[in-house]
Amino acid sequence: MSTAVALLDIALAITFVSLALGQILCMVRLVLGPTPGDRILALDTMVIMALGLVIVLGIQLGVQIYFEVALLIAMLGFVSTVALARFILRGDIIE
Repeated sequence: MSTAVALLDIALAITFVSLALGQILCMVRLVLGPTPGDRILALDTMVIMALGLVIVLGIQLGVQIYFEVALLIAMLGFVSTVALARFILRGDIIE
């Protein structure tokens, strides 16, 4: 049984590193993105990476509240991406 726990710990560590690296690369794209579309896509991907980090943290700690936090992050990320895209395309969020 300890082999399975050790394997899970290794997998979670690799996942943390991969998601953190993805966050850094998205932040670079956010700063260097030549078009506003690239920046919106980088922000949306950063939300997804943050969502993954919260879920993996919930798995590692075994606390279920992190999954509810992940749902809130997902909803806020979707709404903010749509609002930012509408603002850039139309110049106004609410018609």
